[in-house]
Amino acid sequence: MKIAVIGSTNMDVVSYTDKIPEAGETREATGFHTACGGKGANQAVAAGKLGADVMMVTAIGDDLFGEKSMDNFLENNINTDYVWTATGVANGVATILVDESSQNRILIHKGANACLTPEVIEDAEDALKECGLIVLQLEVPLETVYAAIDMGKKHNVPVLLNPAPASKELSIEKACLCDFFVPNETELSILTGMPTNTLEGIKAAAQTLVDKGLKNVIVTMGSKGSMWLTKDDYLVVPAVKVDAVDTTGAGDSFIGCFVENYSRTQNIPEAMKEASQYASLSVTRKGTQDSYLTREEFDKLKK
Repeated sequence: MKIAVIGSTNMDVVSYTDKIPEAGETREATGFHTACGGKGANQAVAAGKLGADVMMVTAIGDDLFGEKSMDNFLENNINTDYVWTATGVANGVATILVDESSQNRILIHKGANACLTPEVIEDAEDALKECGLIVLQLEVPLETVYAAIDMGKKHNVPVLLNPAPASKELSIEKACLCDFFVPNETELSILTGMPTNTLEGIKAAAQTLVDKGLKNVIVTMGSKGSMWLTKDDYLVVPAVKVDAVDTTGAGDSFIGCFVENYSRTQNIPEAMKEASQYASLSVTRKGTQDSYLTREEFDKLKK
């Protein structure tokens, strides 16, 4: 089954520090690197590394970061027929600070991602209607996300929406057309206005979305694992206990692994269990896409 990932492509500019600087403070970084990122690209690469048949629909910059992003897709065996270069526009960039506790702070410059228009979705219609799953996030214009949801509905292609970064402008009516809605606990709190610092709070907040008509709500909860809620089902899948080094991109690794497994098995609990393991292992390595395991690596390490 082919998976279409429609979303953002960034270059991550990552600095490591013992402590995040206060306002007006200058601190020395303990490490630095650049790497390919963006939620859409991350999810596509994670699925691709695990062996999924992935096509990417995205806009990249007309610059060195854009060239590197294209090379990265090709290196990870991702179909680039609908990777569009925005002329005269810089590639998207994420500036990331990671402290010694492995927590991160991220600043996004959309760049070419803002140029991913509904017309690009229309151009890709013939390819999208042949896919078994469409995967979306919110680092591209909302009207493009809505166009992709409508395209999936038109051709009976299931859609997974990762509402990240969370936006209160997101139409719940449009979200209800999706088959999967996958926020993390912070995004769930922003979208519902409810506290999500306990399992009971997360379940209550997720239940409000189900009550509004969302079909499958899957909440990624970091070290607490993940939760699945529908009008009939409830499941918590614990995370594998590991010594975290860098949590950047862990949620994207979960989604990439989830869609790869689900595309093969059509089994939500199994896909969640595998994705939880994959995400847990990703945080034991530095970086985002660099931390994602190949199928061979994952099969050796998973329990």
